Amino acid sequence: MAIIFDSPSKCCALILFFLYLANSSIEATNGGFSIDLIHRDSINSPLYNPNETPLDRFNNGIRHAFSRLNRLNVTSSSVHPNAAAETSVSADNGQYLMKLSIGTPPVDVYGIVDTGSNLLWTQCQPCEQCYKQTNPIYDPAASSSYSTLSCQSAQCHLLGSVSCSPQQLCDYTYGYGSGALTKGVLSMETVTFGSTSIKNIIFGCGHNNTGGFNPNEMGLVGLGATDLSLASQVSSQLGSKKFAYCLVPFHTNPNITSKIYFGDKGEVSGAGVVSTPMVSKDDKSVYFVTLEGISVGDKLIPFSSSGAAPKGNVFIDSGVPPMLLPKDFYNRLEQEVKSLIKLTPYQDPNTGTQLCYQSQSMSDIAPAMSAHFDGGAEVPLISTSIFISPEDGVFCFGMIPIDGDEGVFGNFAQSNILIGYDRDKQIVSFKPTDCTQQ
Repeated sequence: MAIIFDSPSKCCALILFFLYLANSSIEATNGGFSIDLIHRDSINSPLYNPNETPLDRFNNGIRHAFSRLNRLNVTSSSVHPNAAAETSVSADNGQYLMKLSIGTPPVDVYGIVDTGSNLLWTQCQPCEQCYKQTNPIYDPAASSSYSTLSCQSAQCHLLGSVSCSPQQLCDYTYGYGSGALTKGVLSMETVTFGSTSIKNIIFGCGHNNTGGFNPNEMGLVGLGATDLSLASQVSSQLGSKKFAYCLVPFHTNPNITSKIYFGDKGEVSGAGVVSTPMVSKDDKSVYFVTLEGISVGDKLIPFSSSGAAPKGNVFIDSGVPPMLLPKDFYNRLEQEVKSLIKLTPYQDPNTGTQLCYQSQSMSDIAPAMSAHFDGGAEVPLISTSIFISPEDGVFCFGMIPIDGDEGVFGNFAQSNILIGYDRDKQIVSFKPTDCTQQ
């Protein structure tokens, strides 16, 4: 597919950016590496709340899912040549964190992982207006590897529009659907993942950050579908635009973590792999694919009740727990699920209108289900991703109806699947995997 640029400057910016990455330095083994993804409710997470019950966490996940949908209801503001770059993602307290270190000497940062946004940013000294942060705030003046980007630089143009400070630095504003935002200077730093250090990573050095951020959230790690995202920057330095992750199921031992893989380790291959094309849409932040339907037992429930499924009708999102489906599709799917479960639905006052059942065993209720994507990719959904147990003896359907025409393939459904994103080939790959053994 040919790439069409709407201006010569963007074309040149992209070429210069990749030339720059080619000359950057990296320390990695065999062209790739992996690091832990820490669930926000894990005892290893700085966000862990020991007073929360499984029911609290289940309901919090649903609340976060609907908060996140605000992104789809907000469009980017019109910008002028001197306006700050803006986006319209949701600051919604995502489900996974990544521990990385920024600078020389390194400062540890726990950032919220987000496959639906593109900017890596952290709070920076001096703070014009920062939210309260428990850990020390990164100070660029104390780092020997920190450098700023000018507003004329090729890298600054990758964020969108250019905003020049009086010092000709690349100022950014990253807005969120919830009203939260980060403002600062687009900069470059050495970022360390465990024993792997990568130089010249572009990130937002946020001097003015407001909104609903937790004191233990030190920023966001954007893994979205543009060249500016951390996933793209790291993977490009490793020689390919690919990464993958493997999410452990909801009730896994908290000492077992999910994993994310970059470079060659982000290759999803071998027996059982299926792939589906990415679909390009106006929102360039997220990974859209086409869900043709979901099978329940031997019956396929099509996404659309009238004709073929629209292209790019769902996006894959690590930050949303349940699968979110348009009401018409959900209602037909729920009806088929109910027909195969020989139990009376349980009206649990603690879970609202969720479809729930009382049972001592998951095997009594969860029918075999698979997601069917464009290109013939059939992805089996494990029972613990179909029904979630918010409390002992209660199992609730892990899918939720929403208004609108687009759905979200959430992280419940992604558990125990190695999911790979290959932007060179423009495909998403799936491989059933025991993620607790990775």
